[in-house]
Amino acid sequence: MADAQTARLCTQIIHSQFGPLTANVASVLLTRGRLTLSHLVRFTNLRPRTVRASVLVLVQHNVLWHAQSEDEGEVLEVNIEECLLRLRFGRFVWQAGQLFGDEGAEIVQLILDHGKLCPPDIVSVLSHDDQKAVIVYSQVLHALVTAGYLKPSTILSHFSPRDKRIRYEAEEKAKIVGFPTAKELREAKETAEARLKREEEEAEKVGLKRKAKEQKGPRSAKRRKDVVDPEVYFRVNCDRFNIHIRNALIVKAAKERYNDGAALVLKTTLKVTETKQKDVSDVRTEAVSVSNIAVSLSDQEDLASGLILKNKNPSNTQCIKDYLGLLACADNPTPAGRAAAFLSHASSKVQVEFETICKRLRRRVLESVTRERHGAMGVRILRLLLDSGKMDEKQISKVVMMPNNAVRPLLANMSAQSLISTQEVAKSTDRNPARMFYLWHVDLQKAYSVILGDLYKTLFNIGARREAEQEEPMVKAVLEKRERSDVSQDEAALMSRMELDMIKEWEAKQEKLTVLEMRVEESVFILRDLGVFGINED
Repeated sequence: MADAQTARLCTQIIHSQFGPLTANVASVLLTRGRLTLSHLVRFTNLRPRTVRASVLVLVQHNVLWHAQSEDEGEVLEVNIEECLLRLRFGRFVWQAGQLFGDEGAEIVQLILDHGKLCPPDIVSVLSHDDQKAVIVYSQVLHALVTAGYLKPSTILSHFSPRDKRIRYEAEEKAKIVGFPTAKELREAKETAEARLKREEEEAEKVGLKRKAKEQKGPRSAKRRKDVVDPEVYFRVNCDRFNIHIRNALIVKAAKERYNDGAALVLKTTLKVTETKQKDVSDVRTEAVSVSNIAVSLSDQEDLASGLILKNKNPSNTQCIKDYLGLLACADNPTPAGRAAAFLSHASSKVQVEFETICKRLRRRVLESVTRERHGAMGVRILRLLLDSGKMDEKQISKVVMMPNNAVRPLLANMSAQSLISTQEVAKSTDRNPARMFYLWHVDLQKAYSVILGDLYKTLFNIGARREAEQEEPMVKAVLEKRERSDVSQDEAALMSRMELDMIKEWEAKQEKLTVLEMRVEESVFILRDLGVFGINED
């Protein structure tokens, strides 16, 4: 069961893409939690046939999970993450076009439109039975599957992993003799996670099958070759595309902090290890040598322009080493320097530290929200509490050099928005509020979750504004006129100047809303998708 802001946003997404009836089914599941089909029919007040059709559509598009309950049998549950990922589908198609050309973008878009498809259907729809096009699309499809951008849709992908994780943990805990210790409970949880991950990896290996190919010649032998299994249904692997979004954010952060040369070296380092990056939960990249980075960079790149060196004509390798030293904060071997580094550089091997960078990106979002709401003084207090831990009001006032009567209301306002929290320390056993110390600190998980809810609310408001702009009577009439077959062929001649100006103004508003939505969604990506590294933050 989702919170109010997440439920509203998911319902709006499903309404805009699948219609009001399907949105009604999803809304009931989001607000009431997992339900059986009979209960779903009862709460939606729809016909059973309509509910079944809506459920089939949502299952086809990977938005619904199945779960087997011992008491009620089969129940349905909304896959909230998959629903929210639909806001990035346009970026996924663009990224596929950048990597695999127009054919790759068409394949990814077709699969996103249908949820999941098998290879013969994909090739036949896009190639229109043209033999040359069939070969091209088959090759691109094979490349997408081999690189992991498409993954097979298995039975496990339709079941909630939470239920299997709970069951596996219970099985591991049952093996413990006596009263379990904290270490044994942690090991049981890790064993259950590893078992679930192993099952998922084994299930996803069915996408490719081996095919023997004869070779002509005196040493003719059978050579094994991987081909895409035509009977397997494939879906888009969103984790693989999220890697590119994360890498782009990291390169952008390096460019803002240093310059274009440092960003180019970091981008090349990420590019060299990109094939081995499987998920945004990777702590760091594989180790790569400086020579591999130098080979991947073109000699035409002017790296020396971003550095001040004694040698007027340095080599590219020397410039790369200097940039790597900057990115690794080699001149500041303190804990603060390591926390501000983009990579680790030791013994001619380089590794990009995703965990360190992602934690820093999340804190930057927190600071930007604090600055917007409470100004520079709020950011000063936030940074002080992040660096020093728990402090009382008088200590904060003294360190930030602000009067007590100015700090007190600021702390109260920041606490009301969950940017900071309080810790009660009792002076006596009766826990009388008048005899307590109140220490202020930053609860990062609480702050991030509240900000994420506000971002979901913003995304919902953007979608509502977009619908309101489109449903405005005059704009709606003009848009309906433009969709007519005779008008679409010659808009300039068959539409008045006022109508053309109205369409131009509406398109400008839509573009601004789309840009705003992308910026907000970027913050959502940092807080939610890169939040796997924030579990143990202090």
